[in-house]
Parts: sequence; structure tokens; C-alpha cells
Amino acid sequence: MYVGRIVAVGMNRAGAVAAMYRVSSRSFPNREARLTGRTVAIMPRSGFESDLSKNPYIAYNCVRLAGDVAVVSNGSHTDPIVEKIAQGMAIRDAFALGLLAMDYEKDSYNTPRIVAAVSRKNTSGWLGIVRHDALLVREFKLQPGAAFYVATYEHNVPEDCRCDVAFDAADAAGACAHVIRGGVFAELEHPVTAAAVMVKDGDFELAVETV
Repeated sequence: MYVGRIVAVGMNRAGAVAAMYRVSSRSFPNREARLTGRTVAIMPRSGFESDLSKNPYIAYNCVRLAGDVAVVSNGSHTDPIVEKIAQGMAIRDAFALGLLAMDYEKDSYNTPRIVAAVSRKNTSGWLGIVRHDALLVREFKLQPGAAFYVATYEHNVPEDCRCDVAFDAADAAGACAHVIRGGVFAELEHPVTAAAVMVKDGDFELAVETV
């Protein structure tokens, strides 16, 4: 099944929380996640820079940190959401405000904007989506060995049934691998690249992987 882009929040069996982002694409597969310091950006691979002239939505920061909170998303809404959280706004409210302000992408598919976050201070995870017909934001109480997710298409409601019960990545690199080819994600088609952030030794660890 093709569900497009995916964001997920999970907890491994040792109790470490993680947020993951996966690009799945049929139209623009020549992209990669690039890690620079404490930020990850989705960019065209070398030689495919001209893709930006075809679709302005394909390059953006997909992972940023705001103090104790890590945010992952599928578009330019990453930045305003992180800035609101850094200013002290509650994660739920920052999601709702950022998604409402930016709205779904005005491309030929009305692509939804999706976002996820985890905190170093608690065991909650947050998922949000704005579609042409809905704005949904939800907090999940994370459980060992499980990851909740929402995607741009088909699986586009943050709900309990969208849960992978085989999540046990030991680090951020393992979380990247899992959202590409592990558990329920292995059944979802056209993976391109992924990024993940995981709490390890009290700090955020970031990683990327390109298929």
C-alpha cells in the first residue's frame, strides 16, 4: 500500500522515546535526508536539483529541536511549529496553530501536512495532520515496544489502530531503519529516505538513512 509521507512516535522496550519521519514518494524519489548539526533537511539528490522548479514543496527542514522537544514533519511548517514551542507554547497548541496557518499543500494532490513530536521530559508523543477536510492533533501515551504513526494518504488519522507493536530500535539509526523496513512500515510502499531522533543518555540523538 502507498500512504505517502509518514511521521511516527514510539518507545523502545527499554523506555527510550523516538520520533521518526519517512519520505515515501512516487513522483519525486530522488531525494535524501541531510543531517547538519542538530537539524535534518530533505533535499534533492545531487543531479536532481531541477526538481525544485517542478514542485516547491519537496525541500524543507524535517527535523528540528526546541529545548526538550524534538519535532519531525513533512514540510516547511516544521520551522514555525518549533519556534512556537521554543517560545513556551504547548505542543498541542503549536501543532494546531502551525498546521492551521500553513494549511495543506496546494499541489495537485492537496497533500496534507503532518507533524510529530516527543519530549525528553515525559513519555508522551504527539501527532498532527491538516487535510483539505480536517485538522487533527492528538497526544499519545507511549508504551514500550510500540510506535504510533500518521501518513499523508490512506492512514491519515492519528488513532490507536495505527500502531506498530514491533518497535525496539536501540538508537536513532535503528529508528530510521525501522520506519523504512521494519514492522508495519515494511508493508508501505516506495520508501525514499528517513530521519529519526531518539532520546539517548538524556540527550537527543539524530540519524538519517537513504534507500
